[in-house]
Amino acid sequence: MSRTMRAAVCTGPGGPDVLQLRELPIPAVRGSWSLVRVRGAGLNRSELRTRQGHSPNVRFPRVLGIECVGVVAAATDPALPEGTTVAAVMGEMGREFDGGYAEYALLPNSLLMPVTTTLPWDVFAALPETYLTAQGALDALGAGTGEGKRLLIRGGTSSVGLAAASIAGGHGLEIAATTRQPDKADALTAAGVHHVVLDDGGPLSLGALWPEGPDYVLDLVGARTAVESLRLVRRGGTVCVAGSLSGWSIADFQPVAMIPSGTRLTAFHSDDMKGDTAALQRIVDEVEAGVYRPNVDRVFALADIAEAHRYMEDDRARGKLVVLP
Repeated sequence: MSRTMRAAVCTGPGGPDVLQLRELPIPAVRGSWSLVRVRGAGLNRSELRTRQGHSPNVRFPRVLGIECVGVVAAATDPALPEGTTVAAVMGEMGREFDGGYAEYALLPNSLLMPVTTTLPWDVFAALPETYLTAQGALDALGAGTGEGKRLLIRGGTSSVGLAAASIAGGHGLEIAATTRQPDKADALTAAGVHHVVLDDGGPLSLGALWPEGPDYVLDLVGARTAVESLRLVRRGGTVCVAGSLSGWSIADFQPVAMIPSGTRLTAFHSDDMKGDTAALQRIVDEVEAGVYRPNVDRVFALADIAEAHRYMEDDRARGKLVVLP
């Protein structure tokens, strides 16, 4: 093994050009941490916000990347021997310690999920954060046995939105999803969405489609739309906020006035699914069986990481972006 590796280092807060390809020493293993040869890493908007300087606890320079897939290269856990195919997600990857934008990553054993798969690396890399978040959010909604129920996904053309549509379709839900870009409607339809709702930024109405409202709303837009989602869902239905495309805070939030009686508001954070090997293996099995779609939009080389962030920041993606070191 070489003593050095290529890594995309975020040198400080700023635009995409602060991501620079550098040669770094390969990290040495230490107690309870193992070295993973990264074979693919999904890109996430949280990494974009960290790069922009919106993660106050992150210290630069930092190798970003809150998820990766690869092979154990040097092990400290007998249950994870060298050569094991693994995935890792969250747990402060790319924030408190260096993450997946590199040829190798030193990761806590507790984050490593051994997976059996024949999927190509770019497809496997598109799954962990996106599909675990989608599955966890649908579980939080209580939509796991939703035959005949109605689900609205706000922010439907995000990678998590497309994954949620794929999973929910397998549960028999009737699905509507919003997009602000009409040219992305075909991506929603391909993911299993029954009704595409164009969101022009004004008040959203579902009266013509579902006069009583959906049973569930998965809100991936977040702060800007959460209160409206509570108005849209049927009385007694559930809203789950699982995204922050519009920020984290709701100004002047008044729970008694803004949550209709009997309606439930919950949230989901993908960190809750870190290390959940069984859930990820089920997702991989469903993708291999053709039940779920991986929704890979584009694959970038590590050297093109700045361009990948520009593509993500410009909202050009119609699915998951992946980098292959």
